[in-house]
Amino acid sequence: MFLALKEMKHEKLHYGLIVAMIVLISYLMFFLMGMMLGLQNENDAVIKEWDTETVFLNKNSNDNLGQSIITRDQLSGKDQKNVALVGQAPVVLKEKGASKESVQFIGLDPDQFISREKIKITSGRQAKGNNEIVVDKSLSKKGYHLGDRVTINSQNEKYKIVGFVNDAKFSVAPVIYGSLPVWRELRGLNSSAVASGLFSDNKLSKNTYPDLQHYTVNEYINKLPGYSAQNNTFTFMIGFLMVISLIVIAVFLYILTMQKIGHYAVMRAQGIPARHLIIATVTQSIFLMVCGVIGGILLTLITSVAIPMSVPVIMNWPLISLMAAGLVVLGMIGSLLPVRMIIKIDPVQALN
Repeated sequence: MFLALKEMKHEKLHYGLIVAMIVLISYLMFFLMGMMLGLQNENDAVIKEWDTETVFLNKNSNDNLGQSIITRDQLSGKDQKNVALVGQAPVVLKEKGASKESVQFIGLDPDQFISREKIKITSGRQAKGNNEIVVDKSLSKKGYHLGDRVTINSQNEKYKIVGFVNDAKFSVAPVIYGSLPVWRELRGLNSSAVASGLFSDNKLSKNTYPDLQHYTVNEYINKLPGYSAQNNTFTFMIGFLMVISLIVIAVFLYILTMQKIGHYAVMRAQGIPARHLIIATVTQSIFLMVCGVIGGILLTLITSVAIPMSVPVIMNWPLISLMAAGLVVLGMIGSLLPVRMIIKIDPVQALN
């Protein structure tokens, strides 16, 4: 330990560059993780907010809620006590004095569990009629306010904003909650269409609605458009960065060890055991990784405070701590390359 710290103090520039590299790599990893979680939340926030366990869609919908239409005949004689009918349609929200916004209209039955229990109003109240809507709070930053009367698509009908909810996002768009009759009108459907999908907060079997396609909540979320591809891309980027950090620490320590091979040979010739040199090398790698990771965490913390709310980033600190610990372990693994060289040092040959 003493030997490792003494050497690092003497070679401040060399080891400072290594730490700076680790800081940047770890910072990029943590920020990418935050972006991945933020974009995940933009896709599935309402699904999780409803405590969804099971989803049913039309079998011909290609796993897409927006393309699914469930009819009365498909639900005829079936118990609907543990499910909520959900109608979904992508629409454009317009209001004089505010920008046009692409949003997801979610039509609900006010007597079912999502409307009664899962929509947490932060300001205003629940919608009580077909001409009232509740919207995601992010729209308040775009010029929409309580009491505003807005239009949807090219309709002449005006809808009053009566409430705001936090974190209501679906398929990377803010959600506006309305009624199922309005959803049918927006989709141009007749009264035989009852919903786009059925959502339940209980684990239901596929036999509950045999005419519909059954999904667990994780199966459904993974089939959201672009969801899996986006997560896989971020996961591979983070994985490559972890491999790069392993290579960086191994190569730097290897080069530094080669430069010091004569010193190590003298120390071995003086009778200093190889294990002391190995401990010094491993200690150096741990110290470098810990300093670099702490620097990356501090930069991530500053970024999370300073970044605009419009950027979808969620910092999961327990997960970041786990990644930080993984980086330190990778640093220890990277130190094995110079350790192998130290073990093979022949004092006489190295001195010659």
